[in-house]
Amino acid sequence: MTTTNTGPTSASDTLRADQTRNLVLATAAFTITFWAWNLIAPLGVFYASPGEMGLDSTQKSILISVPILVGSLGRIVVGVLTPRFGGRVMFTSLLLLSAPFVILVAVAGELKSYPLMIVIGFFLGVAGTSFAAGIPFLNNWYEPARRGFATGVFGAGMGGTALSAFFTPRFKEWFGYFPTHLIIAVALVVVAAVCWVMMRDAPSWAPNRERPLPKLVDALKLPITWQMAFLYAAAFGGFVAFSTYLPTYLNDVYEITDLKSAGARTAGFAIAAVVARPLGGSLSDRFGPRPITAISCGGAAVLAIWMITKPAMPWLAGVDFILMAVMMGMGAGSVFAWVAVASPAARVGAVTGLVGAAGGLGGFFPPLVMGATYDDATRSYTVGLSLLVAFAAAACLFTIFGIPRQKDDDQPDP
Repeated sequence: MTTTNTGPTSASDTLRADQTRNLVLATAAFTITFWAWNLIAPLGVFYASPGEMGLDSTQKSILISVPILVGSLGRIVVGVLTPRFGGRVMFTSLLLLSAPFVILVAVAGELKSYPLMIVIGFFLGVAGTSFAAGIPFLNNWYEPARRGFATGVFGAGMGGTALSAFFTPRFKEWFGYFPTHLIIAVALVVVAAVCWVMMRDAPSWAPNRERPLPKLVDALKLPITWQMAFLYAAAFGGFVAFSTYLPTYLNDVYEITDLKSAGARTAGFAIAAVVARPLGGSLSDRFGPRPITAISCGGAAVLAIWMITKPAMPWLAGVDFILMAVMMGMGAGSVFAWVAVASPAARVGAVTGLVGAAGGLGGFFPPLVMGATYDDATRSYTVGLSLLVAFAAAACLFTIFGIPRQKDDDQPDP
């Protein structure tokens, strides 16, 4: 005699399937928007060349950094709006809003206009705000014990920077400059349509009608917001800075002028961080986010010291860059696992937006500092890297000694 299981197990299977589908869709949306967000950096050397805009190191760093600014600050707005409108509406809207600015970047490039590129690059930053939609969206879908895993997998969507670094220069060679941007714009629209049709908000989600400003003020009053903002600025900010500035760094320090070669190395850096981010989230579920965050920040400080010595290319420098990416990716995953378990449920969206903004701003300033402190005579970034050492070391010490210990964030779930 056989029995048909239509009880709790079946309901659990259905929930897991829904969780997986929405996690995949959110990660795909995050990936393509991050590709769009990082569309200028892989072609930075091309834009700077004498035949195009003829930019110096400071102008290059500004051009690369500008999209990061809006992508950072805009996360505050998106983090507040997502609990109100839901992830499905927010992801679809952000994908559609990003597409026109991708086309306009191509227009500015065709006109060889640096001022116009700066203005359009500023608005292209809209694409970088999608991260703040994903965390509250997935927090509603996943139980606390699996949020580190979910946010880690979603965070792997920052691999869009790897796709951009690797494929954007190749697309330019294969299809041409303007068609490359057209392809990305079309991809954004297609993913928006898929999200609108297939994505669903969690059954537990209900629109939060509270006014945005008081929510932000309440989130700013939480110690966890400021603590995680500082740590995320170190971990994710470092990743953003390296993944956007690395082609320029390789050109300046190692005289790698080929866009495809620099792009491949930058893609390798980003992929290592992408793989490490869900690892950081999962390890945080198991061991608690504090030790994982401390290891990642401390490791980044040590690796930055090694980087100052300009290890030989390709192998020693490659190992240094890859390990740096692993530390930063793992730290980004552990910090948001910490946010997921330590933030009040009603304030996760606002806290996510503020912490995400801090992470983005952590990636906005280093390229500017690197451009301003570059020593052309020795082809080195010693000053900028020394500041990275100090910042990462401070984040490590703050993680260990500066944040009060609580059961929820120091111990994994049983």
